[in-house]
Amino acid sequence: MNLDSIVAYSGAAFGAVLALAAIFRPRRTPANWLFLGGMAGLVVESISAGLALSQVAPAAALDFQRMQWLLRSASTAFWIGFSLTYSRGNYREFLLRWRPFLFVAAGLPLLLLAVFLDELFQPVTGAGWHLGPAGKVLNLWLLVAAIVILMNLEKTFRAAVGTMRWRIKFVVLGLCVIFGAKIYVLSQAALYSTITLPLAAVEPAALLLGCGLIAVSVVRSRLLEIDVYPSRSLIYHSLTITLTGVYLLVVGVLARVVAEVGGDKTFPLKSLLMMLGIVGLSVVLLSDRIRQRTERLVSRHFKRPLYDHRKVWAAFTETTVHATNQTELCAATAKLVSDTFNILSVTIWLADESRLQLEFAASTALRVAPAPEAAGTQFDLNRLLAALREQPQPFDLDASKTDWAEQLRQSTPSDFQKGGHRLAVPIVASDRALGVIILADRVSGLPFSVEELELLRCIGNHVAASLLGLQLAEELLQAREHEAFKAVSAFFAHDLKNSASTLSLMLQNLPLHFDDPDFRQDVLRGIAKTVNHMNHLISQLSVFRQKPELHAVPGDLNTVVSAALSTWPADREIELVQDLQPLPPLPLDAEQMQKVVTNLMLNARDAVGAHGQILVQTAPQNGWATLSVRDDGCGMAPEFLRQSLFRPFQTTKKGGTGIGLFQCKTIVEAHRGRIEVDSEPGKGTTFRVLLPLTILPAS
Repeated sequence: MNLDSIVAYSGAAFGAVLALAAIFRPRRTPANWLFLGGMAGLVVESISAGLALSQVAPAAALDFQRMQWLLRSASTAFWIGFSLTYSRGNYREFLLRWRPFLFVAAGLPLLLLAVFLDELFQPVTGAGWHLGPAGKVLNLWLLVAAIVILMNLEKTFRAAVGTMRWRIKFVVLGLCVIFGAKIYVLSQAALYSTITLPLAAVEPAALLLGCGLIAVSVVRSRLLEIDVYPSRSLIYHSLTITLTGVYLLVVGVLARVVAEVGGDKTFPLKSLLMMLGIVGLSVVLLSDRIRQRTERLVSRHFKRPLYDHRKVWAAFTETTVHATNQTELCAATAKLVSDTFNILSVTIWLADESRLQLEFAASTALRVAPAPEAAGTQFDLNRLLAALREQPQPFDLDASKTDWAEQLRQSTPSDFQKGGHRLAVPIVASDRALGVIILADRVSGLPFSVEELELLRCIGNHVAASLLGLQLAEELLQAREHEAFKAVSAFFAHDLKNSASTLSLMLQNLPLHFDDPDFRQDVLRGIAKTVNHMNHLISQLSVFRQKPELHAVPGDLNTVVSAALSTWPADREIELVQDLQPLPPLPLDAEQMQKVVTNLMLNARDAVGAHGQILVQTAPQNGWATLSVRDDGCGMAPEFLRQSLFRPFQTTKKGGTGIGLFQCKTIVEAHRGRIEVDSEPGKGTTFRVLLPLTILPAS
């Protein structure tokens, strides 16, 4: 047994221990089982590599190495699934979207092994195995799968912030080492179409190193998972793709140069060193402490401020401008503070004055925080808010001796003994305290400078102003909804009261005139009319419940207008003139547009009275299809046009509801059109509907 085989067996033993540690966790998740399956595959693969490296006979060694390559494909699907589920609160969405890829990851290797087993590898005299066509496909697929696994892990790491990122960092780093070595081995095989015995020692060594990094995570956080919600969009600035692409490009160019000049026996070793250098660079780039020291070094030696306030406020505005509620605003603020000041634990508490307690809003360290009352005695919110109003500057929470400070400390724990004192940043605006931001676990435990404290105070004030703005907007929306409800209620209550009075009068007279057949007929007609009126009111009320659902299909506006006018009653006293010019097809909901035509015709008929003329026209005009309904009736006053037209319950007609034109405007705007009106008292009114002309492709 040589040193290489000892490393391989050690890596296998280490991996087996980690697999068992994942299984014996109290909380078993899909990621745990996938980790077990993937790690078991790596363990068996490392054992095969150890057997290959311990053989004296070249033929036997190559057979074991061939077994190692066959086992490599067995665990790929497990690791892809793990990269999609580990520490992701929305992992079900990703598993659903990646089902085809997972199916290929599990099925393609099995298909190649079942059909082309004898063609995967072709022995080369004592030097290794030559990859056949099927072997090249399998090798390329495994290379792509390794890159995808690292991309998914990177995406999870980027979505985590603060302490959450710290908890999963060494798991991600360990797997980066393991799969980085796989990328090296697979890329070497792709370049030379050959697998050689020296390559068998690379992955076991990487497994041993990677398991060591993962063990660090086991010791300090017990392989704890977190719930982050990565975006479903692609990674446009992926570090994984960048580093892998640079590595493959450089190695490919060097391989071509080496082949041209006659070969270099140490080229694989150089490629391995290059791969290890890239992995080391990745470790450096992911270190919060190194990043912080670099920033302070630049600030100290190049005489520039520690923070560019313009960039900080631009980032604050960019991250909070789209927040529509307090939860989104606080989550964006916590991430900004964590990234700006290198603070791992940022927790925001907001005051709920109606319940006299603090509410957990957002955190980079806690998924669900215990309420301050959990610390023991009843939390005194009024004392806390009074203290924050009196001292709006950030203060040392660990130095405070008050009861509420002790409860906040217990509810917002610190994970690092050397992370420095916890800092409380009041959220205060206009002498109104809205909550507090608790900062803990700063990288290297560095104290806050005067500049940083001032910047934190400004952030707290801006967060308070944004929270007040959201609260005022919500109160304004509720007030408008209340006013709208009052207006609708008053209108319908008044109309229903009149209908009820009519029915009540009929019931009073019915016993006196029941024997009169004519009276009974009048009562039945009156009841039917009243019921129809009430049903009409209910149908009009549906206009306010929801926007019209359009089912637009290519159609002819003239056909819709003609269908609506075909049911128009013949009236010798009112002249109806039609001028329908040819129009191209456009997307229409015929049923909804007929409602518009009918409403406009009813308004025109009521406006002209017993005598008059109504002109209905259609024509194309500057990219729009226009429908005009003109009457020579009474017209409308300019003041009514400016202030009341198209508003519900605003009408000039006796007995009208003012809902018809509101419904017309809603339907036309749902078609992405607009409705215009010209009117003059005593001369008439013209309603003009404009719908965008969309040139439909020829069928």
